[in-house]
Amino acid sequence: MSIEILHRDDLPLGGFAGLKEHRLVMSLLLFGAHANPGTWSGIAGFAYLADARFDPKGETHLHSHKEIDVISIMIEGRIDHQGSLETGQGLEAGHVQIQRAGGEGFSHNEINPDDTRNRMLQLWVLPEQSDEPASYRLYKPLNGKVTRVYGGDHDQTETLASHTVIEFGVLNPGQTYVLEKPFLAYIATGKATANNIDIQEGDLFKDEQLSFIAKTAVQVVIIYAI
Repeated sequence: MSIEILHRDDLPLGGFAGLKEHRLVMSLLLFGAHANPGTWSGIAGFAYLADARFDPKGETHLHSHKEIDVISIMIEGRIDHQGSLETGQGLEAGHVQIQRAGGEGFSHNEINPDDTRNRMLQLWVLPEQSDEPASYRLYKPLNGKVTRVYGGDHDQTETLASHTVIEFGVLNPGQTYVLEKPFLAYIATGKATANNIDIQEGDLFKDEQLSFIAKTAVQVVIIYAI
C-alpha cells in the first residue's frame, strides 16, 4: 500500500456556534449516513477529527458529551475552558486537553477570550468500556519530542487507557519519527516528508508504516492501534 493523502482545503468549511471547521475524519461507526462526503473513517476507536478556528470571542456554548473521549489540541492562540471537568483551566498553544465522558458524562464550553481568531484540533475516540467515570487530563508536550497523550495499557497511569494511541509531535527541522504499524496522521503546521512523499499543513495521511522527516518546524498528530 502506498501512502494516501487527504487535503484539508479540498473539503468544505463547516462549523457551529462561534467556530468554523474542516471535518476530515467522521467514522461510519459513529456518524453512519451522516458522515460528510470525502471524509475518512478513522482507525481503531478514532472516530472524528476537525481542524477548527474560533471567531474572535467565539465559543462552542455549553453542551454535553457521554461515552466519548474528547481530545483538544491548541495550535494557535488560547482557550478558556468551562464545564463540569476542571472548569477555569486555560489552554495555550501546544497544550493538549483530554476529557473522558464515560457513563457519567460531562458538559463543557470552550471560549476564545481574545479579539483574534485561534486554532484548535478536536479528536474523538470511542470508549472500549462503557460506564467509566468522567476524567480530565492536561498535557504540555515538549519541543523536539513526540509525546503520547492518549492510550496505553491499563497498568500505566501516564495516559488514559485505550488500544487507540494518539501522539503529538512538536519537531524541529531534520528530526525524524519511525512507526512500524498502520497509522493515520495529520500535519497541523509545517512541511515534512512521509515515506518519501512531500506533505504539508492540512494533510491527513495514512499507510502501513511511517518514516517521517520534518523539513521545517512541524506539529503532527499520529494515531495508531496497539
